[in-house]
Amino acid sequence: MSRLAQTDGLTDIQREILSTVRTFVDKEILPVATELEHKDEYPTEIVEGLKELGIFGLMIPEEYGGLGESLLTYALTVEEIARGWMSVSGIINTHFIVAYMIKQHGTQEQKDHFLPRMAAGEVRGAFSMSEPGLGSDVSAIRTKGVRDGDDYVINGQKMWLTNGGSANLVAVLCRTDEGQPEGSAPHKSMTTFLIEKEPGFGPNPTVPGLTIPGKIEKMGYKGVDTTEMILEDVRIPSNRVLGGDSGRGFYQMMDGVEVGRVNVAARGCGVAQRAFELGVSYAQQRQTFGKPIAQHQAIQFKLAEMATKVEAAHQMMVNAARKKDSGQRNDLEAGMAKYLAAEYCKEVVEDAFRIHGGYGFSKEYEIERLYREAPMLLIGEGTAEIQKMIIGRRLLEEYRLQG
Repeated sequence: MSRLAQTDGLTDIQREILSTVRTFVDKEILPVATELEHKDEYPTEIVEGLKELGIFGLMIPEEYGGLGESLLTYALTVEEIARGWMSVSGIINTHFIVAYMIKQHGTQEQKDHFLPRMAAGEVRGAFSMSEPGLGSDVSAIRTKGVRDGDDYVINGQKMWLTNGGSANLVAVLCRTDEGQPEGSAPHKSMTTFLIEKEPGFGPNPTVPGLTIPGKIEKMGYKGVDTTEMILEDVRIPSNRVLGGDSGRGFYQMMDGVEVGRVNVAARGCGVAQRAFELGVSYAQQRQTFGKPIAQHQAIQFKLAEMATKVEAAHQMMVNAARKKDSGQRNDLEAGMAKYLAAEYCKEVVEDAFRIHGGYGFSKEYEIERLYREAPMLLIGEGTAEIQKMIIGRRLLEEYRLQG
């Protein structure tokens, strides 16, 4: 076990879970990750293995068949999985956010209906806010649900759904406007719908009007499917409004994004840790001027900077997770952790790439895959600029001048 990225104060159960996951990553993910990534192939066998380990139910309460673990345990698990292949952690992340939102905000009927099957991995979730004309500006959402008797009729187009094709449950943020006076703040007119569908692409056989056109081709973050979703007069019963009441969707989604930011920070930590492992290993094998390049001061300085960044990002991620687990507000800590981990991940991966020299540009070397994966973390769950806005506003709240 590496000396880097260690976490103090873990229970025996937490250590056992993380040890099991690390063994699974070393045996089942790392040996096949690059091949599957180059093929852009969904990691079906890996996902089945994670289902057997109970990872899909890690944070779902025991009463619903889950393991009832903390956000910290989940984040450390994600860190281990991302160290093997970041795309696999993405498959889990959207599922985890939807399960968390149902656990925190769902009606009892929604919890009873979804959570046991989500814990078993039979129902896998996707999470949908973005649209083609907007990214971080959630207030500009145009997809709209209109009440029609006991149902809502939804029309619009969503974008950047991780697991959009493979998931069979999608939490979708829409505008509803019902009961809100004209001129109300946009976030008060949003509702989260839980849409059940069949996995696959094209028109959905079980949801008339819902279409998943196909996978979006990406520079990296391959294997996991990223899609659009088109909704044309999609009829959803009102008992599939998350929590039962309209107009609460923005707050529900932001709660999910808050824990999702801890997850993205954990992914950044995992990818950076793997990049450091590859860099420090290669530096001891590659020789120039009669000695391993690790013995050159310039490379030692680079390794020192990389290791420090890995350690700092890990500790900030752990702090953000523990703050949320304690029941306290953690948007400041989650924003800082996500921002720092994503930026440091990019820098550590690039330094490992430089250590590899020309071989880093070859698809035969794992670092080439990491180099294409790291940029997604700069965007997912809010850009660096969005994190800085959150951090800045919270700091002004904490340090507001009196009088």
